[in-house]
Amino acid sequence: MTNARRGIRIGGWVFAPGLLPTLVYGVLLVLLIGLGQWQLDRAAEKRTALADKAAATDAPVMALNDRAASLARHEYRRATAEGRYDTDHQFLLDNQVQDGRIGYRVLTPLRLSGRDAAVLVQRGFVPIADSRQTLPELPPAESPARVSGRIESGPSVGMRLGDAADGRGDWPRRLQYIDFEAMNAMLDYPLSDYVLVEGSLTTDAVARRSDRDAWRFGPERHQGYAVQWFSLAAALTLIWLVVNTRRQTRGEST
Repeated sequence: MTNARRGIRIGGWVFAPGLLPTLVYGVLLVLLIGLGQWQLDRAAEKRTALADKAAATDAPVMALNDRAASLARHEYRRATAEGRYDTDHQFLLDNQVQDGRIGYRVLTPLRLSGRDAAVLVQRGFVPIADSRQTLPELPPAESPARVSGRIESGPSVGMRLGDAADGRGDWPRRLQYIDFEAMNAMLDYPLSDYVLVEGSLTTDAVARRSDRDAWRFGPERHQGYAVQWFSLAAALTLIWLVVNTRRQTRGEST
């Protein structure tokens, strides 16, 4: 194999890539490999998130009346709380879907016994009334109450546009998304930075299996995407080699 001005000769073949096709190939190759690596990174992040969630779920149940919690340190942790519901100041998280119905997630502050603090409890779902101008009837909240559930960031609402709360000044307040700073400004007591999603701790193992089933194919799916991007990079390289390789003709110098 020798280098010549017209390309690289290998036996009876000449590999002579042009400058512009090579530049285009190089840019596309870097892009495809970068996308594949990004998918591998996403798969690693999903694995880490799954491991963190499993560890938090398996940890002992927290008593929020005895110990302060935060979303950053205790997300997915099982917890209990005792206190009185502030039913005069409830929030309705808009644009939620359950069983094919559109409605609200009911978020009610629970003022903790023995502490000047409250946690926001997600108490369930209510469908919209006949008109959005009319708010639905909320489920009753008994006080005093002992609530058990899981510490979470709250339901996802997609894009956050405009203010969290609507312009209505009466209660319950309708929210477009959860904004603890905005909600704290509406209350005369501090609100913790997480949502306690109400649920029985005795059935938490079932919930944990459901969570893992929902996430099971997350890392594998990203790995599959990575294989696709790397395969495209390999195919692009093969095409570049084939297109720029030709058989040596008679009369060409060797």
